[in-house]
Amino acid sequence: MRAIVIIPDDQSGTLALRDVPDPTPGPQDLLIRVKATALNRADLAQRRGRYPAAVTAADSGLAIGGLEAAGEVMGMGTEVEGFNTGDRVMAMCGGGYAELVTIDHRLALRIPERLSWEEAATIPVAYMTEHDALMTNGQLQAGESVFVNAASSGVGVAAMQLAKLVGAQPVIGSSGVTDKLQALSDWGMDVGINYTTEDVAEAVLAATQGEGVDVIIDHVGASHLADHLRCMALKGRLVSVGRLGGGKHEIDLDFVALRRLHLIGVTFRTRTLEERIAIAQRCGETILPALADGRLRPCIDRVFPLTEVAEAQGYMASNAQIGKIVLSV
Repeated sequence: MRAIVIIPDDQSGTLALRDVPDPTPGPQDLLIRVKATALNRADLAQRRGRYPAAVTAADSGLAIGGLEAAGEVMGMGTEVEGFNTGDRVMAMCGGGYAELVTIDHRLALRIPERLSWEEAATIPVAYMTEHDALMTNGQLQAGESVFVNAASSGVGVAAMQLAKLVGAQPVIGSSGVTDKLQALSDWGMDVGINYTTEDVAEAVLAATQGEGVDVIIDHVGASHLADHLRCMALKGRLVSVGRLGGGKHEIDLDFVALRRLHLIGVTFRTRTLEERIAIAQRCGETILPALADGRLRPCIDRVFPLTEVAEAQGYMASNAQIGKIVLSV
């Protein structure tokens, strides 16, 4: 098969299209012919050697990029039940920048008929991450308020749509680009904050009538943590999903205690297979029906061919997109 491998160097790593051995499915695995995959911020870190590779080429040991895929079942292991050749599936999986991937069948989600391959490729990482952050860890309830930073990112758009699906009010988002904030009103955002021109904490407090926000989904990390803590409601929950703005920050524990705040960190890297299967099952019960009837809508900014993955990653690094960047395979 053809795959995009990462060749380490002294700079940011080189992406190369190579012929590599086809993967062999294990007893519980599906073999999937990839039709589309999508980019994630972790792909950029993986290219620089700062994020572990889940899949490597059998002949060279080089990492195969990508963290999700949508495609068609081509084969399966001897212990797989409930799937047939030709089924359309999507999954969070290492090595998505390739023509073939294998994935434990219990992690695969069936693609609703109304979704294209490209639309399906945007779902696994963004929606499974945000469902776990909002619902399982953030314990979001209907009528509660939500603040999502990096709102124009793929995970940001997913978080706002899921919050709306639950009945959150208001859904507040932040971005440093006014044009993006205007566009995000179509993707679940009630109140937009430009963090480059506004005091984020004051704006969130104003949007919540001074009560503070119940749940914060933080995709940035240390650089904005102080502002986030200032605008949280009593017993508010902050879920740390991403840390691109830094991983260390001094906080006032007296303030955290007095407000009885919950600071929660999440990642998929330390989860067991059983934990990931449980997340996939919960997401399947909530996300798939909403995708099927249109209550959730995939947000695609641009589609590149797999051969232009370097250009696609450069576009992601420019921070110009709203939603997901997709690679057709």
